[in-house]
Amino acid sequence: MKSNKTAFFVLIVYIIMQLSSILFLRPLLRLIQKLNPEISNKAALLMTQGWWIFISMCTALIISLIIVRRDKSFWQVFKGKKASIPMSIVWGIIGFFLVFFGQTVGALIEQKLGITTGSENTANLIEIANVAPVAILGIVVFGPILEEFIFRRVIFGSIFQKTNFFIAASVSAIVFAVIHFDFSHIILYAISGFIFAFLYHKTQRIITSIIAHMMLNGFVTVIQLYQDNIVKFLGQ
Repeated sequence: MKSNKTAFFVLIVYIIMQLSSILFLRPLLRLIQKLNPEISNKAALLMTQGWWIFISMCTALIISLIIVRRDKSFWQVFKGKKASIPMSIVWGIIGFFLVFFGQTVGALIEQKLGITTGSENTANLIEIANVAPVAILGIVVFGPILEEFIFRRVIFGSIFQKTNFFIAASVSAIVFAVIHFDFSHIILYAISGFIFAFLYHKTQRIITSIIAHMMLNGFVTVIQLYQDNIVKFLGQ
């Protein structure tokens, strides 16, 4: 099927994006150090990572959209009628709160297992965003769209067509959790991935899970970036 080939090509684009830093991060670092000789090595590295998050994700998203646009059958995953656009948006907003609740439950489970709170992956991204704010676009906009294309349409959608919702959602959620390389908090990522799959299945529109994913990343980013100001404001 043409849609399977499209899914494969989109997956390849995502994999290349993930591996692209091996080739391009060091040259970009040298360029940034040359343009900003006054900054420290650590700041230069963080700035390089931030710009590469933006560049690589933006490029991968554009290429993916071009690939998907050529295949009208790519989004024909489910049988039945899709939810309306307004209802899909509403479910996206509801989905944010569902994921937030799910992560709260996951955090409680992790505490019972003796796992400390706070994600190293999130902390690293926030540190990068502090030095290179352009990375926020990658974290909050490009990243969620790309990940929904890959983990919900390509992985969940492909498995769903051959099995059922629970198997497809579970597999895609686990892969989604593993790819973040934050194994101490794999429960949180897996819960989020499962709920995103539910949202996509519920409305049959990828925009639903994208909205929930973007809202989640945006909320976490704002809280982490401005936590000191938020604490001061609440303490007044």
